[in-house]
Amino acid sequence: MICFTVGSYAQNDFGTTKLKIKAPLNTAPVPKKVTPSATAEAPVIKAPDILKNPDAVMPLGSKYQIGETKSFSMEQTNDFINPGDRVRDKLNESISKSLIANGLKEDDSYIRKTDVDFGVIRTKSNYLIVRIRDYGAIDGDLVKASVIYDYKPTVLTNSLLLGPGFDDIRVNLNDGLNYLELEALNRGNLGGNTGNFEIYDQEGKMLISNYWDNIDKGVKSKFTFIKE
Repeated sequence: MICFTVGSYAQNDFGTTKLKIKAPLNTAPVPKKVTPSATAEAPVIKAPDILKNPDAVMPLGSKYQIGETKSFSMEQTNDFINPGDRVRDKLNESISKSLIANGLKEDDSYIRKTDVDFGVIRTKSNYLIVRIRDYGAIDGDLVKASVIYDYKPTVLTNSLLLGPGFDDIRVNLNDGLNYLELEALNRGNLGGNTGNFEIYDQEGKMLISNYWDNIDKGVKSKFTFIKE
């Protein structure tokens, strides 16, 4: 009886006792991590062109790129022209007009400064006769005549003084292309170099008659002969 009573008390104490753990007092929720939307576009920055605008401030909220994209163009622009050149040219033009108006400079605006092309002449002749004289007043015009074949020039007359009457120049022709150049060696005393010419074949038939008028020193009258 005594042993049974002691054993019963021992079993009762261990069977009714429970261990409880209280929850922590700080129950604040853990913040969620926000992930940027996949469709949101991050702000981009555009770098200013420091070559054209050194004091530019980089703007916010624009796309980042260096300089500006420009399409390729063969059109000539005036980006690198010195503005002072325009002022200089206008000033020189004004001075030139003033000198001409006061008789201190010759007005040569009427002088032709580019070569004159008299076209193509076809012939079966072995040679041509070119007749030249001054056109207008006799004022000391000088010309040089050269024929060119296969890129090789041959001087026919080095310094011909044009007078009131015709001077004849014989031009021998090779098969194919032949070129004749009459170069003005000076301006006349009364203006530009002037001349009248006539070209005949070997049968005496005139092929062309014309003139050059008020051309500058160094300007050429050009002819193309094709021997067929």
